[in-house]
Amino acid sequence: MSERAAVIELVRAAETALERNRARLDDLNVYPVPDGDTGTNMLFTVRAVTETLQQVVATSDRADLAQEVAHAALLGARGNSGVILSQIVRGAADVLGEIEGLDAPAVARALRRASDEAYAAVREPAEGTILTAIRVLADEAEARTDSELPALFAALVRRGDEAVEQTPEQLEVLRRAGVVDAGAAGLVEIVRGIAAHLAGEPLPDAPVSDPMKPDAVHLEASRYRYCTVFVVEGAALDAFELERALAGLGDSLLVVGDRTALKAHLHTDDPGAALRAGTAVGVIERVEIANMHIQTAERERRLAQPSDEQAHETAVIAVVTGEGNRRLFESLGAAGIVDGGETMNPSTEELLEAIERARTAETVVVTNNDNVVLAARQAARLAGKPVYVVATDSIQAGLGAMLAFDAALGAEANAAAMEQAAASVATGAVTIASRTVNIDGLDVARGAYLGLTDGEPIAGGTSFDAVAGSVVERLLGEPRDVLTFITGEDEPELGPLLARVADRHPELELEVHAGGQPHYPLLLSAE
Repeated sequence: MSERAAVIELVRAAETALERNRARLDDLNVYPVPDGDTGTNMLFTVRAVTETLQQVVATSDRADLAQEVAHAALLGARGNSGVILSQIVRGAADVLGEIEGLDAPAVARALRRASDEAYAAVREPAEGTILTAIRVLADEAEARTDSELPALFAALVRRGDEAVEQTPEQLEVLRRAGVVDAGAAGLVEIVRGIAAHLAGEPLPDAPVSDPMKPDAVHLEASRYRYCTVFVVEGAALDAFELERALAGLGDSLLVVGDRTALKAHLHTDDPGAALRAGTAVGVIERVEIANMHIQTAERERRLAQPSDEQAHETAVIAVVTGEGNRRLFESLGAAGIVDGGETMNPSTEELLEAIERARTAETVVVTNNDNVVLAARQAARLAGKPVYVVATDSIQAGLGAMLAFDAALGAEANAAAMEQAAASVATGAVTIASRTVNIDGLDVARGAYLGLTDGEPIAGGTSFDAVAGSVVERLLGEPRDVLTFITGEDEPELGPLLARVADRHPELELEVHAGGQPHYPLLLSAE
């Protein structure tokens, strides 16, 4: 087995461990803010490493391989926990890229460098967090440099579990909420996955979480509204310079990376100002802006729900494409997701199976595509319980509908409220023209960008920025409060566009999410 293949297997083992524990880690998340996304953010960060290693042309140079791993973690890092995890990965990769072979002394050196990099990245390190966990793991590894790798990692898992259990004693907010630290727990799950792989043993099932204390559900949200994350690329970048520019805009500030790429994470009320600070030093991309107050409310709603799903009157089944979009719908209360969208419409049977899996008295199906509506209505007729179809024609309209969903209400009342909410959303999109378009004087060549608003072509050309800008201005032709950007699997560079929008419309709330949908580099909604 090649060295690259071996690394991919180890990263996959870590990814699998996080995937199994994602929901538990999300629910544990109360620090630094209770936004319920630590497990998801750590998973996406590790998944970015896997995807990069699978796509990049193989190299025989160990140092180059280590650099690929570190760079992938940096660019793929999501949220506070993901950014810190990227620095743990960077520190470990720096050491492992310098040496031949892998043994206990090498692991000890790698974990110590990982710990040092993680602490250096945080302006005000707090104990009882992922920082404590990585330091404890480094201490344990240094005490066991004569061990074989499987025995070493088994010991690291044991010591890591102990460290996680001690986090409430070190951080008051955890003690008050009656939970352990989500980031620390996530790091230990990564180690557990690697340990199982090295030992050739199956990964243990994720533990069942104990019921949360009421204080774990109702915690004070961040004083700031938006979690803003972006990458700056350029030459001779200065992390301290960017950090100084961002420091007065909010809290939970992290700026990490090297002189060619920096990752910034900030909680702020002015994401536009943060983006302008980024564009002042380089080219910004991979922008994500999320409303943490909405995230916190959704987490509270999820944790406050009865464990018996039969206590809910209605469940939502949504037809969705893209991992990020799946996450968005689930965060808004969707109980089941059916894969589907452009060119991959689900069958009536698939929809019926999803409806039957929802253990509620009634169900609402959100279609998110015109071509799914007939199959959804047929499944509703065949179902043995009341099913109402909300015939949304886009992901954006579906997300708008989900904002009106209330699981305690009946399906008929929910469907009426959701249809009304969806109708209030103006939608836009940028895609690639599959054929030459000539409509109402608009000429767009095959392969060029095509901009649409509410399904109608309104702009085209070879510049993504220009076409997307035209769509945005059309959507903002009448007063709007919120403009949401959902990036596709071919993620476009949004930095300059977002900075311009923030400048021209300072009163507008901006949100950016990674949707991962195919065919559409960008989806937009205005409310």
